[in-house]
Amino acid sequence: MKILSTLLLCMCSILSVLGAEKNVTSTSSSSIVPGKFFDRVVIFIFENQDYSKVMKNKYFASLPKKHNGVLLTHYLATTHPSQPNYIALISGDTKGTKEDDKSDIERQTIVDLLEKKKISWKSYQEDYPGDCDKRMDIKNYARKHNPFMSFVNISENKKRCANIVNSKQLDEDIKNNEVPQFVFYTPDLKNDAHDTNIKYASRWFKKYLERRINNKAFNKNTMFAVTFDEDDGGTDNNKVYTALFGPDFHRKKNTKTDSKKYNHYSLLRTIEDNWELGTLKKNDKTAVPFDL
Repeated sequence: MKILSTLLLCMCSILSVLGAEKNVTSTSSSSIVPGKFFDRVVIFIFENQDYSKVMKNKYFASLPKKHNGVLLTHYLATTHPSQPNYIALISGDTKGTKEDDKSDIERQTIVDLLEKKKISWKSYQEDYPGDCDKRMDIKNYARKHNPFMSFVNISENKKRCANIVNSKQLDEDIKNNEVPQFVFYTPDLKNDAHDTNIKYASRWFKKYLERRINNKAFNKNTMFAVTFDEDDGGTDNNKVYTALFGPDFHRKKNTKTDSKKYNHYSLLRTIEDNWELGTLKKNDKTAVPFDL
């Protein structure tokens, strides 16, 4: 009888451990914070190309239709040169930037809002070596295109800075089903068209995106956003190509184009509204969110 009681006690202990493991798995799988329009946003940002020139490129022009999306036909960049546009995208303002020079800004960003709601984030940077490297230029990586590094409360915080990673980490995260809910991807100076042209950038992007976009670990309830930091300087309104799309991107409207006037602050505001993050009380506060 004593032996039987001991065996029953052991079995209960084993079942308890298994139950605990099951609960841990359940907690892990439910760590996604649901959004109003999407559960993940993936932003790719390219460089210095006028809207009309990009629309002449077959791949970019067909991208929204190809992947269940919408082309924003009146989307404006914020300013010139490059860096202030990147700063605007994640902080709602351009203040604190000195052209394309090193900037160390003391201001909140989208990161502060995301972390308050326990929403995961990462910045994937091509050619970036990691380890909170603050150098301005490394091979084809340019810090001016990595806005997260320009904010002191990120660059001097080891835990946060660890979320700025080399772009190769994205494939590992897809493989392990660990892609964060907020993804900011910056191609290198060749792949983003800065040191090349739109033809070169589109060839790279087509190869890169098409190999990954149908993976559920990457596309589930995800809004992909592709934009350019600024135009080529040849127009007065700084109009740039921007498309929203995704195999599992759900919009109320089926229109393939949206002619409303948007800008970089609109992208930030849309993300804020999606997870009810509040705003940074900068230009994002009055920005027009996307009509999803």
